[in-house]
Amino acid sequence: MQIIEETLSRVKADAGVSFNNLSVIPLVAANGVEPDYLTLDEALARGNVRVTETSEAGDVPELRLENLGEQPVLLLDGEELVGAKQNRVLNLTILAPAKSTITIPVSCVEAGRWSHTSPEFSTKGRAFYAAGRARKADQVTASLRTSGTRHSRQGEVWEDIAAKSRRMESYSDTAAMECLYEDYQDQVEEYLKAIEVVDGQAGAVFAINGQIRGVELFDFAVTFRKLMPKLLRSYALDAIDEQDGSANSSPPDVMRFLSAVAAADGSEHPAVGVGDDIRISAPGLAGGALSAQDRVVHLCAFQLQEMGSHGQSRGGNLARSSRRMRHYRGRGGNGSGAV
Repeated sequence: MQIIEETLSRVKADAGVSFNNLSVIPLVAANGVEPDYLTLDEALARGNVRVTETSEAGDVPELRLENLGEQPVLLLDGEELVGAKQNRVLNLTILAPAKSTITIPVSCVEAGRWSHTSPEFSTKGRAFYAAGRARKADQVTASLRTSGTRHSRQGEVWEDIAAKSRRMESYSDTAAMECLYEDYQDQVEEYLKAIEVVDGQAGAVFAINGQIRGVELFDFAVTFRKLMPKLLRSYALDAIDEQDGSANSSPPDVMRFLSAVAAADGSEHPAVGVGDDIRISAPGLAGGALSAQDRVVHLCAFQLQEMGSHGQSRGGNLARSSRRMRHYRGRGGNGSGAV
């Protein structure tokens, strides 16, 4: 679509930085203006936002967000919400209007729990790992185009997490994605120490073992700086999972990938909150963008990988020695009536 083409034409790829098998290529844009919205973390810290179940009974694919503040609030595709009856992740990026209550589409990332641990949701500095976000994006696009809903295929999301947990030898009583991040926290944080944001950086292209996995781009450099830790953790977890994979010796062709994103099919839909949802799809490519006030607020696009294609378990010598080994109970008995 034209707005995506124009947005990508204004960014410049800077020199990349690599740590272990993850490479991050900064995308620099000349926009030093402060955003006119808050991130979800900022709004929660100020007490401006409440995220709860839709009712006492709850509804797996939807949550209720109340924005009490005077500014819109940006919710990031894949951002994890922790608590209430089960942990969820955002199905797409949303700009929640000021002084409003909206219903937001989510996916469950904790199959074995359906009971309140808190009345409201909080955040933990994490997002759905990037490979899961890619497949979820593809599913949400199909749902929006065929039925007008923004649903993932929940069973496939659960199986995705279960397969990654088996590979990485991470076991959770409630089949929770958060266990992966807890078990590999030390390794994930090493990536954050090694990879820094450069001046003017509004986004990045991420590559694992020399193969591009995705791009994240925001309207303001300050927004990217705030959200980079969540995004970097999501790609780092995949990099750790694939640390035994074969590397591509050629440097990633960033401009070719961005050109493919710009040329991909795009369908435009009214957003859940402010603006328009743009769904991006092409063979081997999935993603979405939120546009508002004649600009792309957030763009994410991914190279699709086959689920479970990363081979056998890699957990053994990668896991921190003090990690907790939990009994994996699977998805039975969650009582949620999930999709």
